[in-house]
Amino acid sequence: MPHREIKRLFLAHRRELQAYLTRKLRDAEVAADLTQETFLRFTEQHKAGMTAAITHERSYLYRTAHNLAVDHVRQQQREQTDPVPDEALAEIPHDHPTPEQAVSGQDELERVRAALRELPERTRQVFALARIEGMTYRAVAERLGISDSSVQKHLAKAIQHVMQRLRSP
Repeated sequence: MPHREIKRLFLAHRRELQAYLTRKLRDAEVAADLTQETFLRFTEQHKAGMTAAITHERSYLYRTAHNLAVDHVRQQQREQTDPVPDEALAEIPHDHPTPEQAVSGQDELERVRAALRELPERTRQVFALARIEGMTYRAVAERLGISDSSVQKHLAKAIQHVMQRLRSP
């Protein structure tokens, strides 16, 4: 598809796509940006030689615009926070443990560490990467060269063992 064809598509569908996105998002500025992004993606697909599989350009443009709008809304929801006045923050009680709670917590932590030392090395590695370092199962699996299901099995084994040790006196 030559550059002229992409320009023709842009001129033929830009206004209707932008109107569609404006209705959907209720923000003309964001709609204009996403309209541009829609055509940019189409152009990138064209440059990559992937537009030959597209039989209905208008449908492709609408689907791309719709997906971009959904992504935008999801991103907005993730970033959305409600402002809280400073006075309200000052009224939140401190969460410092009492000396008794601190000692009890240290004892429990030592029991967890002892239980983890009893585990096989691979199970301990999986637990440390997934629960302590916060890695995803996929990332742990890739790091250790094992399957996702092996990660889940090792993690379940570790948690079960630690829980048993914490229940026993």
